[in-house]
Amino acid sequence: MVMGPTHAMSGAAVGLAVADLLPLDWGGPTSTAETLTFAAVCAGAALLPDLDTSQSTVSRSFGPVSNVVAKGVDAVSLGFYTITKGKRDGKRRGGHRTLTHTALFAAGIGAGVSALVVQFGKPAIIATLFVCLGLALRGLAGELAKEKGWLAVSAVAAVLSALTWQSYPTEAGSTGLGVAVALGCVTHCLGDAITKEGVPFLAPFLTLGKERWWEFRLPSFLSIRAGGPFEKVVLGPALTVAVGLMVIWAIDGAPQAIYDAFVPAPK
Repeated sequence: MVMGPTHAMSGAAVGLAVADLLPLDWGGPTSTAETLTFAAVCAGAALLPDLDTSQSTVSRSFGPVSNVVAKGVDAVSLGFYTITKGKRDGKRRGGHRTLTHTALFAAGIGAGVSALVVQFGKPAIIATLFVCLGLALRGLAGELAKEKGWLAVSAVAAVLSALTWQSYPTEAGSTGLGVAVALGCVTHCLGDAITKEGVPFLAPFLTLGKERWWEFRLPSFLSIRAGGPFEKVVLGPALTVAVGLMVIWAIDGAPQAIYDAFVPAPK
């Protein structure tokens, strides 16, 4: 699988790019704080699909709790695959890269988050922020988060979620958080789709040659090896630089200030 930091960084990049395009009726950010929150939630959600395996970054993010959840999601995913598989789909021993790596899951969890926020308001917003910001920390901080451990990540996520909520009111969160979560999951799937393994993004609705769980992937000469040199040396650093530049661009007044600093005023 693509490494956790790459998934998180790609989620942040997509979140920053989409934040400016999202209509206000869909929870589009109206301030720098909301834009950065939207991107952070998207970054964390970009790790969620790998909750179907206990070997992933997300399964270790909240210690025993996330590990138990990962085992449960693995079992549910395997059961869903077994029930819906086509005549030419093979048998599987685990549920990794099945249900949680589909458009169905992305849409479902995004709609679920929006529904919970509408129904419960502040508690649902803080809970969503806690989970997604914790995952974003685990993914973006990489080795530092691993060194400090899941308790430290959980504590920082709890503080950040409480503080962030102050600038992310219910009106914005009702749909914006759901969109950010769904977008993060889709970004994860697109990231896996460029690897040699591929991802069953359109399963189980679109059958191809009696296979419902066929995997969408790039041609072999364009695909990359997950965790290989290209991801570590090119893709990861490029995404990091892109996110840094996009964060600066997202800060209110920063683009104009940069322009004024480098372009002399007419005399």
